[in-house]
Amino acid sequence: MKLYSFLILGICFLGACSPKISKQAESKSSNVLRIMSYNLHHCNPPSKEKEGLIDIDAIAKAIAQQKPDLVALQEVDVNTKRSGTINQAVLLATKLKMNFYFGKAIDHDGGDYGVAILSRFPLSAQQTFMLPKNNDAKAEQRVLAIATAEIAKGVFIRFASTHLDAQRPEDNRILQAKEINRLAAKETLPLIVAGDLNADPSSESIKIFDSNFTRTCSDCGFTIPVINPRKTIDHIGFKTGNPFKIISHEVIPERYASDHLPVVAVLELKK
Repeated sequence: MKLYSFLILGICFLGACSPKISKQAESKSSNVLRIMSYNLHHCNPPSKEKEGLIDIDAIAKAIAQQKPDLVALQEVDVNTKRSGTINQAVLLATKLKMNFYFGKAIDHDGGDYGVAILSRFPLSAQQTFMLPKNNDAKAEQRVLAIATAEIAKGVFIRFASTHLDAQRPEDNRILQAKEINRLAAKETLPLIVAGDLNADPSSESIKIFDSNFTRTCSDCGFTIPVINPRKTIDHIGFKTGNPFKIISHEVIPERYASDHLPVVAVLELKK
């Protein structure tokens, strides 16, 4: 496994490729999908934040326990000094035997920082879109990473991971939600978008998102902080009119690995 991981790291030194790690994933055929969204806090458990501990295994375990088909990850480090110059996207994909795509948002601490997709299915047509922001010096570049997943032989969907602006004023999140809607309008395949939108369901940016997407919950559970959570800012949604049926939506009470609780939705792609 160490040699295999080393080879993948060598091939994927830019952090944005998607090797076919799982042969089992390629043969999976089902119209029921388990979708997960998880802000990783760069794999630094909040209780160990001062120590700077990076616990990849805790994140991998939290994901593995849910047996997801597609995962949207946020706050992913690739070769940053704070994370020990490791490629978190590659390591998680290798440990979970999933395919992956990393979407870089910014340079950070000697490496890259952004969002990622994990998939039990083959991925293709991967793209990273820069989302708009205002001229505020504190405004951090945010992205939408998207890929095509072949969920059964000849059956394709588009899956995206994103992480919207975190500033208190909502200006950038509104701009970014509008841009996601604009990008979604161009998609012809069924589309799922998941991520940390940094906005609760009553916010203007979520109302904009909801104008083009159907979120997987109406009375959504809180996702942050992990202890006594009181805000819902992590969301999963599909393009309204796409042939998905919502089976379930759940906030997972995993309180150690990250400062966000993971979210899992089960969707059925209607034939």
